[in-house]
Amino acid sequence: MSTPTHPLQIRDYRLVWLARFASVAATTAMVVVVAAQTYQIARTDYGYDTKQAAFLIGTLGLAQFIPFLLLTPVAGLVADRMDRRFVGAASSLLDLLVALTLIAANTLGLVSLPLLFVMAALHGAARVFIGPAISSIVPNVVPADILPKAVATGSIAWQSASVLGPALGGFLLARGDALPYVWSAVLLSIAIVGLLFIKPLPLKPKSTEPPLRQISEGARFVWRERFLLGCVSLDLFAVLLGGATAMLPAFAYDVLHVGDEGLGLLRAAPALGAALVALFLAFFPLSRNVGPKMLWAVAIFGAATLAFALSKSFPISLAMLALLGAADQVSVFVRGTLVQLNTPDEMRGRVSSISGLAISASNELGEMQSGLAAGLFGAVWAVALGGVGAIVVTAAWAVLFPELRRAKTFAPQYRHVIPKEGSVP
Repeated sequence: MSTPTHPLQIRDYRLVWLARFASVAATTAMVVVVAAQTYQIARTDYGYDTKQAAFLIGTLGLAQFIPFLLLTPVAGLVADRMDRRFVGAASSLLDLLVALTLIAANTLGLVSLPLLFVMAALHGAARVFIGPAISSIVPNVVPADILPKAVATGSIAWQSASVLGPALGGFLLARGDALPYVWSAVLLSIAIVGLLFIKPLPLKPKSTEPPLRQISEGARFVWRERFLLGCVSLDLFAVLLGGATAMLPAFAYDVLHVGDEGLGLLRAAPALGAALVALFLAFFPLSRNVGPKMLWAVAIFGAATLAFALSKSFPISLAMLALLGAADQVSVFVRGTLVQLNTPDEMRGRVSSISGLAISASNELGEMQSGLAAGLFGAVWAVALGGVGAIVVTAAWAVLFPELRRAKTFAPQYRHVIPKEGSVP
């Protein structure tokens, strides 16, 4: 059998790709619609003004983050010690139950703010397990020499689904409140089947160490490796400050006045820019000066966020969102490849969960930060200040973590040896 030169030549990788695409298309549609319904109910049923409603959709991000924070240490250990296929499938099943609940609630006219917040929290709990599980499967089914292509090709699944999911979610919402959740339920079912059809993965050696010690190993490894710490924390703080997506319902309904379908397009625009970059990187992956390119990409992300906030034109707003998505994809590609190749396999689940926690913190806590700022200054200035903050963070990290500036290739750079089972550190 010939050696594969591209990950899509590998059956199990194609199944991972399908599961990732279906899951992301489903959940991004749900997240957009839940936020839209939260904003609309706050404005119509509760009589909130635009600042109060914007603050409420910020707290929706907090509802998703709390279970993510509490369960992340357990999720990483589960991904390292249990069959990652089943962990991903079970997590997708929980998201499927969320979708079915919201189908019923919208059909029966029982949608309320408390229900939407509870469903958001359950979605956060599901996401904390599926992320480390799926990302940790890829290095087990793809040779290391084509792993950068696998990361970029996986990003195509993620980003193209992130274009389709929100756009179709907004389109369906304009035609029926339950329709986006029906779409999500079908796709989540496909994701579950795809994960279960992956061939059995290599068995993990049973550990004699206490679970809490195993959990702490992942955190200690990331903390000791300044290179990994710099990669993970850059995304955490830059996107925490620079996230514009949380405020998109406020921009769609009260700044740009483009309604449900406009909201879907706004939410899909960053993913469209990211998908185009991911498609390019899948065939022409970066290989030189990867660290500096990641830093420049995050700086461009901040500048595009600032430009979006100040725009009053729908086409220009779409263009800026696409640009920030493209820049973010370069950062995601570089960071994802560096984290996977700079982590030993026995630690990948735990390190991926820590990276996932940073991503969730940057997204969900970023929504909370944007909501608080919007409550004080309005949505426009909240997003503008966040864009400036992302630029400042990038400059600071270039100084605080010179390892990132010096990263010329994806070659592994971790220095510390992981203690063997039962050994004394």
